[in-house]
Amino acid sequence: MKEEILNLEKKYWEAMAAHDYETVRSLTRFPCIVAGKNGVMSVDQPEYQKMFEQGKDRKMKVGKISEEQIDTGEGYALIAYKIELDYNGKMMQCACTSTWLEIRGNWLCAMHTETDLEVAKS
Repeated sequence: MKEEILNLEKKYWEAMAAHDYETVRSLTRFPCIVAGKNGVMSVDQPEYQKMFEQGKDRKMKVGKISEEQIDTGEGYALIAYKIELDYNGKMMQCACTSTWLEIRGNWLCAMHTETDLEVAKS
């Protein structure tokens, strides 16, 4: 099950990078909770779609996911990891967490957090 959750997380990121709203929507439980540098919010589907569309001109390439920590149980999965992203030509690393719930046989992301990491300069 841990590999399945990691694959769902990768699918979510790839859909974000491809600006594939239908895939992202199909993997999200609404309302969902998001937390990051802009704060904490509960987002319903119309608001999520509006936010998603606002980013349509931004370019994102998904890099390596590493240091995954995954905990699973009956009907839930928690995942934390580091990810490398090229966001509008700027390389960045983030620490992310997601909470996945199994609802009627489908895994849906109910909460996601992102924290930008400072990259050590050599």
